[in-house]
Amino acid sequence: MHRYDAVEAASYRVAREISLTGLSSWRDAVEPYFLPGRTVLDLGAGTGLFVRAFAEWFPGVAVVAVEPSADMRQASGLTMLAGDAYAIPVPDASVDVVWISTVIHHVRDLPTAGAELRRVLRPGGVVVLRSLFRERHEGVGLFRFFPEATRALSSFPTVSEVADGLGFAVDRLEPVAQVTALSLTKKASSLRWEADTLLRSLSEQEFEAGRARLLEAAAVETGPVVDHLDLLVLNAV
Repeated sequence: MHRYDAVEAASYRVAREISLTGLSSWRDAVEPYFLPGRTVLDLGAGTGLFVRAFAEWFPGVAVVAVEPSADMRQASGLTMLAGDAYAIPVPDASVDVVWISTVIHHVRDLPTAGAELRRVLRPGGVVVLRSLFRERHEGVGLFRFFPEATRALSSFPTVSEVADGLGFAVDRLEPVAQVTALSLTKKASSLRWEADTLLRSLSEQEFEAGRARLLEAAAVETGPVVDHLDLLVLNAV
């Protein structure tokens, strides 16, 4: 898994974190799995956006956060465990839900990760992913301004590659809307090359050209920036 350094961690908090209001559709989408008394593992918790979200949305749920990057853990200001998808530092059969948000494309050894997920899940537990998949990228507005970033999609798995690689079955798949920014102007101000896998595939010239297109659109377009990522729910087979 990719281990973010201090610069990337700081940029991530600026560029990638979304307000809880903007994520409200995700609260509604995952609510059936976050029942009171359940334990949720946030795997690859980053700077803690969803740790904080789940604490507010689902106060009856216990959340265990695991993050491989020490700099991301420090930037979060939260209590997190050091670990990754290949070595999850929790006991066998100790969690009901594994939450994986915009992380699965960093997991290269899916079979090993799948074995760890099955180890930590209780019977009947599920894996809930929030992700961009290679064949389902139309809902991401970034490509409008940075079309060259589509080449980075080659590093993102398909839905079937994730499910088959982990050894799980697809239970649910649907796009979920999120308000990524209140406006294109706000989006442009928070943009960071180092905080996004898609943008890191661009040359400096490509990045600056895309940023110029974004600023040009921001001068005439108003309203929130709405993107869609996929909700994928997996069951053990």
